[in-house]
Amino acid sequence: MTALTLVPTPIGNLEDITLRSIRILKEVDVILAEDTRVTGHLLKHLQIQKPLQSHHAFNEHQTVTKLIERMQKGERMALVTDAGTPGISDPGFLLVRACLQNDLTVECLPGPTAFVPALVKSGLPTERFVFEGFLPQKKGRQTRLKELAEEERTMIFYESPHRLLKTLEQFIEYFGAERQVSVSRELTKLFEETTNGLLPEVLAYYQQKPAKGEIVIVIAGKKE
Repeated sequence: MTALTLVPTPIGNLEDITLRSIRILKEVDVILAEDTRVTGHLLKHLQIQKPLQSHHAFNEHQTVTKLIERMQKGERMALVTDAGTPGISDPGFLLVRACLQNDLTVECLPGPTAFVPALVKSGLPTERFVFEGFLPQKKGRQTRLKELAEEERTMIFYESPHRLLKTLEQFIEYFGAERQVSVSRELTKLFEETTNGLLPEVLAYYQQKPAKGEIVIVIAGKKE
């Protein structure tokens, strides 16, 4: 019996949830949610009533042991985040690792992940790529950028709107102005937008039009 199922949730458009995901959410005993208010809204839309429990980056270290004990007694749980696949720049890793260490079966359903559509529609090479998630905000940021300047694979980053300009400026500084970049925001939502071009061109665009919403940056690797 599967003790824990990781259930991807829509990153914007509520239609982007699978029939299997809906079935699992109906069958489990409890749903672990990054934000119970966000998940509650989704469950209401799906007409599902299940107990919700908070499981997020600020409490996961404290809650894992008790959750494992409950699953060992037979409870079936689903883990969801506010949007996308659990464990990808979101809580999930600690609980999955603990389950495996305790011989509890873990299942992960396929579903929405923001970086996949951003990569595929970027027009940049997709046969080899590296997912970097969020860059360090302070400590280690410059060191990481220097290392990534030599990366030859297509690179994918998550970024917040208020740090986008700074990040693009630093990409120009460390990677050079001739790199192709694609910035996608609000994927699957009403105002979805993707901007492609050289780094200075995309920077100039967002200097004139401040970005809003969730952002994925896809940037070309260093040419061999």
